[in-house]
Amino acid sequence: MKLNQVKTAAALVAVLGAVLAAPAHAGKTLDGIKARGQVVCGVNTGLAGFGAADSSGKWAGMDVDMCRAMAAAVLGDGEKVKYVPLNAQQRFAALQSGEIDVLSRNTTFSLTRDASLGLHQTAVTYYDGQGFMVPVKSKIKSAKQLKGQTVCVQSGTTTEKNLTDFSKASALNIKPIVFEKLEAAEGAYFAGRCVSYTTDASGLASTRNKVAKNPADHVILPDLISKEPLGPMVRRGDDEWFAIVKWVVYGLLEAEEYGITQANVDALKATSKDPIIGRILGSTEDTGKLLGLDKEWMARAVKTTGNYGEIFERNVGPKSPIMLPRGLNNLWNKGGIQYAPPIR
Repeated sequence: MKLNQVKTAAALVAVLGAVLAAPAHAGKTLDGIKARGQVVCGVNTGLAGFGAADSSGKWAGMDVDMCRAMAAAVLGDGEKVKYVPLNAQQRFAALQSGEIDVLSRNTTFSLTRDASLGLHQTAVTYYDGQGFMVPVKSKIKSAKQLKGQTVCVQSGTTTEKNLTDFSKASALNIKPIVFEKLEAAEGAYFAGRCVSYTTDASGLASTRNKVAKNPADHVILPDLISKEPLGPMVRRGDDEWFAIVKWVVYGLLEAEEYGITQANVDALKATSKDPIIGRILGSTEDTGKLLGLDKEWMARAVKTTGNYGEIFERNVGPKSPIMLPRGLNNLWNKGGIQYAPPIR
């Protein structure tokens, strides 16, 4: 290699190194969030365990906690969130139009949604699948026994198409009874207008706990007819905000994997000699500058909501009213498929 070629190559390496080490620009979405002092988060109109407001207007649920973690990371306060309740038909338009900064509303990732809506899927917060609920007195034990039966379903969802595909593929001639609003679909099922109600299995558990007069009178069938990876979505065109939302979720998973909890985060930040924990909590390395944040972005998120496992257990786990098993949503090293890229 000639001398001038060596100099050129060395210069390119130096430029690349400088680019990689440079702090990220905040991006227009984060600029807007900081200017108003709030993360505007689209959530469910009322799905217990994921996104629902109590009688005093306080929001809770897994999806809500993701919004709180984002607010803690970018604004320093998990309470600086404005919740916008959205039904299935409203949710994508609200994000596309800029009415909300992030959609955290039990929304399934799919090719069509990722490629045609002008939106980005971020990270999976809950691995789910579509199921069916029936009255115990129906004595139905399997979805294949729904041949020719009526099934309540909400329109504008992947659930509706999955039901049609399942019925056709299995020659069941299921008769869908379609409702625009979740509450209407649930109400029709519990009023006996349909033999079964179908949605994501997590949603069925939430509905049974919240709406049924006696939850024990209804059973969720073991069959799952689809894959439903759920997680937050953001608008295309703002890679900086996309990265922040994604890495907040990954950070909550990493925190669980390395034993960082809501209770011990401060102590670990001050005393841990583990270089990985140091990176996550910002005590030894500043990863925040790469996202346009400060070095303690993840420490604040964990202190606000707890790690992913704590969020799961509090909102939907076996000891919560929703009583969902951890299952696929366990960490990869504990029999599940939740696996976060490393913070490094």
